[in-house]
Amino acid sequence: MNRQECADAVDQEMAARLLPGAAVTALGRWWKENAATYTDGTPGAHTIRYTPSRWAQITPWPSGLAHPSHTGDAGISRAEVALAVADALRREAFREALVATYVWGKGKRGTPRGSGPVTLQRILDAEGLDAVLALAVSTLDEHGSRQAYAVLHQRIPELGPSFFTKFLYFAGVTLLSAQGPRALVLDRVLSLRMRSLAAAVGRETGHDPDGSVAAWVWADWNWSPHRYEVYLSFMHAAARQMASTGAWPPGAAPDLLECALFNAGWE
Repeated sequence: MNRQECADAVDQEMAARLLPGAAVTALGRWWKENAATYTDGTPGAHTIRYTPSRWAQITPWPSGLAHPSHTGDAGISRAEVALAVADALRREAFREALVATYVWGKGKRGTPRGSGPVTLQRILDAEGLDAVLALAVSTLDEHGSRQAYAVLHQRIPELGPSFFTKFLYFAGVTLLSAQGPRALVLDRVLSLRMRSLAAAVGRETGHDPDGSVAAWVWADWNWSPHRYEVYLSFMHAAARQMASTGAWPPGAAPDLLECALFNAGWE
């Protein structure tokens, strides 16, 4: 088999096996420790700390975030970002929605001269940004997550999947009519989790003895639309798997699993 055929074989085996016992145990432990925080079975209370003043040059600034003149740090939860994005999308203020999701995604890693505000400003200055974001939202609503991902993939310089999947995720929370599996965040941490699973399956099946195929398809960034579709399919199925264990809230949405996988390792 060539490399792509090996990748496809590993994907199929992962879809059949889903999460291994060690991961199920670790995730069950995570839920036991965090159930009081996520009482509704969603990650809405997941809060990120950020420093508003570090983003002072960024406009438009969402009203749901602390004003850039705010002294010190502030916190914003997923639920609050979702409200800010919903308000922005109602007004077709797509840039504002992007800013809200980008600041939440970057958190305190953003610095005045660092990759946060400086990169975001370059993204906001990109030609055609409004049209691309609008198309992504309408595509998400009408055709689903994979197609919306394809709209944004390699379209805006420096707006990579780790951040534009956050935009799609929060837009999807607002667009309840969106087709197909709900969009989820896919970033480097989650990709590393998937790479670990794929490498283990590849070794056990002989499709990828040295893990090189897993490292190829689950690289640190720039995943293809097909890879994002594979990820969503796996995550939605794994969420159902976790719900069946009794150690996970019944009916919990896949974004709770995404949040847990980001925060709980098992390797």
